[in-house]
Amino acid sequence: MKRFEWRDRIHALDAEADCEQIVRILSAHEFPWDIEQALGLALYRTYAVPSVGELLGRTGEFTERTQRRYDDTALILNDILEHGFGPGRGRDALRRMNQMHRAYDISNDDYLYVLSTFVVMPVRWLNDYGYGWRRLSEHEIAAITHYYRKLGRYMGIKDIPRTYAEFRELMDSYEREHFAYTDGGRAVSDATLELMVNFYPAWQRPLVRPFTKALLDEPLIRAFGYPEPSAAWRRLSSGALKLRARIVRLMPPRTEPRFARQSPNIRSYPDGYDPSRIGTFPQGCPVPHGMITEEIAATGSRVPAPGQGLAPASASEAPVTTQAPESTER
Repeated sequence: MKRFEWRDRIHALDAEADCEQIVRILSAHEFPWDIEQALGLALYRTYAVPSVGELLGRTGEFTERTQRRYDDTALILNDILEHGFGPGRGRDALRRMNQMHRAYDISNDDYLYVLSTFVVMPVRWLNDYGYGWRRLSEHEIAAITHYYRKLGRYMGIKDIPRTYAEFRELMDSYEREHFAYTDGGRAVSDATLELMVNFYPAWQRPLVRPFTKALLDEPLIRAFGYPEPSAAWRRLSSGALKLRARIVRLMPPRTEPRFARQSPNIRSYPDGYDPSRIGTFPQGCPVPHGMITEEIAATGSRVPAPGQGLAPASASEAPVTTQAPESTER
């Protein structure tokens, strides 16, 4: 297999109709490690938005059960990516994510911002920061945009941007307006950083912490109240990732997919997992919701009840509720 064969296959596909397949190739064959880091950084940025950081801080899930919540997030997103939006594990994971979200009063603006980070950060990591072994093409960026637009519709998000440029402007303007220090955001940030550092051997951890902080831009550093990383650490971190990219470029293409579920950093489910049984199961839904997705409306399916997640795509599918299985850890 030639080094750029996956790229050539991608460009033979349609950026919109085949967006799931294209993003699957990018995430599992072309850039598995890079996209994992970029999406981790995307989620990390959301903690600096007070409404998001304070909510996560209040629940205690990301500060007291950090590894479990890290794993749940990665696995749910993985199953949607790996299995798609149709019936099966992908649909189960999507419903599970919607059930958890609908238990909290999350604004459409915050949903839009989080979605925008998933669109923009992989492109910035690979293209703008220069950490990818090759650049994403406009065709690939369009496919990423279409994929997350589709995910957003299944999540019931309204007024989704249509282009990558619109997503980028939304993300940047939202951060300029909303990034600010909160105790909750800082606590979640500290817990996440500690988890990331502990992924490495003990002798490497004193270096990993400043290395990681040096990858955070100045608005993010200020929002978390961290000391500004030194210029030396910023050069070292950026230089090391660019060197890695040059080395990866010389390696043969990945013939077997590598999904997030295969990461050694996923540690909570050594015996496997059912996407419909992971995550949190809040008791009841404290706020009213009335969102209906464009995708579901187009199929004529019923509107999901509050806290119920994704409505069935056909009459043969039973609705999913937020009732926790008896054996699920709470």
